[in-house]
Amino acid sequence: MSFSDLFTSGFKQRNRDHFAAIVRVALSDGIITDEEKAFINRTAINLEIEDEEVAEIMANPDKYPINPPANEQRRLERLYDLTRMVYADHIADEGEVQLLNRLVVGLGFPTEEASAIADKALALVADGRDEDDFIAAF
Repeated sequence: MSFSDLFTSGFKQRNRDHFAAIVRVALSDGIITDEEKAFINRTAINLEIEDEEVAEIMANPDKYPINPPANEQRRLERLYDLTRMVYADHIADEGEVQLLNRLVVGLGFPTEEASAIADKALALVADGRDEDDFIAAF
């Protein structure tokens, strides 16, 4: 196996794990709305997740670890995706918000700041901020 194969494998694994976290958020209220499904489908394409992997992840998203990114920029990009999933159906229900709080910690943000970070992320996405504005706000 070449070095580039290792990088590609690790990159795909991080994308798959991130996609599973997004699916967990979508499933946290027990249903996936049409808006959430559309967001999941777009994200799968953007993260280069194959159809069979999507089906496997949808069936058992808890099987995949969170895999926190090594730098803050990547953490914020992932937080942005997760927060957008919370609002994909235009409703941030309690289960989704609680899961987002746990995922904030899983992404590597300080535990004592998790609630404030999640609240700020939710407010920014609800306000319609794009990814660049979202990241700049942190």
